[in-house]
Amino acid sequence: MEILVSRLSCSSSALVLLQLLLFQILVVGSSVDAGQPPIPYGCNESSAKNYRFCETKLGISERAKDLVSRLSLDEKVGQLVNTAPAIPRLGIPAYEWWSEALHGVAFISSVPQGIHFNGTVTAATSFPQVILSAASFDARLWYRIGQAVGREARAIYNAGQATGMTFWAPNINIYRDPRWGRGQETPGEDPTLTGHYATSYVRGIQGDTFQGTTATQILQASACCKHFTAYDLDHWKGIDRFVFDAKVTKQDLADTYQPPFHSCIQQGKASGIMCAYNRVNGVPNCADHHLLTNTARGQWNFNGYITSDCDAVSIIHENQSYAKTPEDAAAAVLKAGMDVNCGNYLKNYSKSAVQKKRLLESDIDRALQNLFSVRMRLGLFNGNPANQPYGDIGPDEACSEEHQDLALEAALHGIVLLKNSHRLLPFAKSKTLSSSLAVIGPNANASKTLLGNYAGPPCKIVTPFQGLQNYVKKKKIMYHPGCDSVQCSSAKIDQAVDVAKGADQVVLIMGLDQTQEREDHDREELVLPGKQQKLITSIARAAKKPIVLVLLCGGPVDISFAKYDNNIGSILWAGYPGEAGGLAIGQIIFGDHNPGGRLPVTWYPKDFIRVPMTDMRMRPDPSTGYPGRTYRFYKGPKVFEFGYGLSYSNYSYEIVSSSSKKIYLKALRDEMSNTVRQRLVSEIDKELCEKKRFIVTVRVVNQGEMAGKHPVLLFVRAPMVGNGRPMKRLVGFQTVNLNAGENAEIEYEVSPCEHFSMANEQGMMVIEEGSHLLVVDNIEYPVTVVV
Repeated sequence: MEILVSRLSCSSSALVLLQLLLFQILVVGSSVDAGQPPIPYGCNESSAKNYRFCETKLGISERAKDLVSRLSLDEKVGQLVNTAPAIPRLGIPAYEWWSEALHGVAFISSVPQGIHFNGTVTAATSFPQVILSAASFDARLWYRIGQAVGREARAIYNAGQATGMTFWAPNINIYRDPRWGRGQETPGEDPTLTGHYATSYVRGIQGDTFQGTTATQILQASACCKHFTAYDLDHWKGIDRFVFDAKVTKQDLADTYQPPFHSCIQQGKASGIMCAYNRVNGVPNCADHHLLTNTARGQWNFNGYITSDCDAVSIIHENQSYAKTPEDAAAAVLKAGMDVNCGNYLKNYSKSAVQKKRLLESDIDRALQNLFSVRMRLGLFNGNPANQPYGDIGPDEACSEEHQDLALEAALHGIVLLKNSHRLLPFAKSKTLSSSLAVIGPNANASKTLLGNYAGPPCKIVTPFQGLQNYVKKKKIMYHPGCDSVQCSSAKIDQAVDVAKGADQVVLIMGLDQTQEREDHDREELVLPGKQQKLITSIARAAKKPIVLVLLCGGPVDISFAKYDNNIGSILWAGYPGEAGGLAIGQIIFGDHNPGGRLPVTWYPKDFIRVPMTDMRMRPDPSTGYPGRTYRFYKGPKVFEFGYGLSYSNYSYEIVSSSSKKIYLKALRDEMSNTVRQRLVSEIDKELCEKKRFIVTVRVVNQGEMAGKHPVLLFVRAPMVGNGRPMKRLVGFQTVNLNAGENAEIEYEVSPCEHFSMANEQGMMVIEEGSHLLVVDNIEYPVTVVV
């Protein structure tokens, strides 16, 4: 190489070409051909015999330990950040830990990413934003979405367009406050729902079966549950996530904030966790040894890597002043159990922390052991990827017809019908084809709005206006934006009204977009922005018939005015429905699909903004008027309740059987916890808890005239309300497909120790004696527990 460089030194362009070639050799590996995945050239056929870390017959831990033992301190430090450089002397290619796959493989051009769309693969299937997928209450659907995302990720890797296969998704924080800009990224406000979503999505991405068994020891892709923990404020009234200290009770941690992560780790077997920016009770999450090591790895047996959120290590010193020096910050996170820093702080200060005796080199080794173990579990040190599991996934998997059909299915099953007075919907196609339709609103023809945040380039996209065009003759459909933008500071109300007057039917497509709610931007109001409400009511008064209102938004909006306006016949919430969102809206409005989605979050009235967003308490405080949060604890008026959703069919329910109406749970010790008859679940024999599981059977009847897919939610009410008890909580949910007039029986397995227990003030799970009511819709079934 030295001779070649000297010969080319007279040509600057040739030197640049040579530098690019050297970069490709070091970063990509032995192959620099386009369309080839990176191969660790230290583990190719000719050199693998020199390194134990290439021996696939050895255990992952042993291989990782061997690799780490060969590194110098400088090389070790370089591997502690998301953009990890190549180690040429060992044939180890560069690796990028940061890739996104919230609801499809994504790419953020302004930051380092392990995935690129600059080759054979130029797009990926963009599924609905998570909050809308969650509204389907369909765990198998979430799993299938995860599967598709994982396969598209491998397709991009196999096409040579990836330097990483670790994806920082899903976001499983509880949607605690309706103003949170990132609530759209989450499965909603319920810990049980969120835990099931995490489990299903992670299993899908990583290549496990729906039941959780591993088809191969190699991960299809690596999923990372974030943000650990109690993170649900971004930027509100001058308080940002970097300095926010979340004051959280042990009780709320135990039954609200931690359960989704527990499910993600124990049931989902996620190979990654991201620790959050904020502090919890004074301690930064990424520097919390009890959280990362004692809880995640110790109590929950987490096996994977822990990354910081981006620049979360630096803020521990620079913003939070928790660490006095940069070296103290580096030492704090590594000692706590964090492994990789999104950012450069660990690269800049870990060596000096060792030299200043703030940190042991063995702490770095521990982190690297976890990091290289995950890369090995991905099969990235097993030789030619083409010969490994998932090596046959070709670029045609990205944007496959099957995946695009799944994106449409997910949007169809997530969209929620909130109002349908006098059965305005669905429109009769035979009549409407010859009738005229006005489609009005700032979101009516806005393609980008459909995707939400953390979205990659979609395969193709259909706006609501385009989706509705499929059902109306070209000359019979009219479009008007109504507003200058979603902010609607300027509205052309008179023009829009004239368009509406000239049509037989009117569909308004309103709501929010990423200017209103997004990362680093929480809302301050819960109403539609600008002049949207005035536009809606003006058109509704002027139209020939009651209108249809469609809302594109992640978070709840107080639309009480529309709920009670007789001129507004139907309301649909479509979230951010992804690339096929316009098709889904058209199919639902014209009756090619019967909507069945249910709200995964409470829709609060606009006055809820009086509650400080910084108050992390879930439970109400009557002495101060604090109303509590989420359907489990909130005592106040609601626009729409958690789990609410209509259909074009009516469904009836009956709890037809249960194997037990009385449960006896004998404690290992005989003393009572307090004057109320209750027991610590930990004091009840585990075998007894398992033995007392029972089956509840619910019969569901479709009494309507249309077939439909219908989610059935089973709740439990406690014997008493108050003293921190939830008013009700979700036990389980299932979906059932029923033709008109058809009925089916579905079964739920109920565990008294799990589903009838609650957290006490010490964060311990207790079960109270008395009658616990199992509830489906308004049907109740009592089960008595004796402790």
